Amino acid sequence: MKQGIHPEYRDVVFLDVSSGFKFITRSTLNTREKIKWDDGKEYPLFKLDVSSESHPFYTGAQQRISETGRVEKFRQKFSRTAKAAK
Repeated sequence: MKQGIHPEYRDVVFLDVSSGFKFITRSTLNTREKIKWDDGKEYPLFKLDVSSESHPFYTGAQQRISETGRVEKFRQKFSRTAKAAK
């Protein structure tokens, strides 16, 4: 690798501000804030709006779309043909 042209690759703490979930991974992000981790060392901090701990797709809290009007129309339309076929 050529020296002096690559960003610094280091451990960074990511904090999900909506759930308080924190995790540490390696990244080249530049941050101004720092946080003290469980091991006593200080790491750069990057704040996230959403992570896998708070996103509705991963938590299973996504809202189910209910189209009862369409389902009822379908049942009314085809209920006669199902009875006639028997």
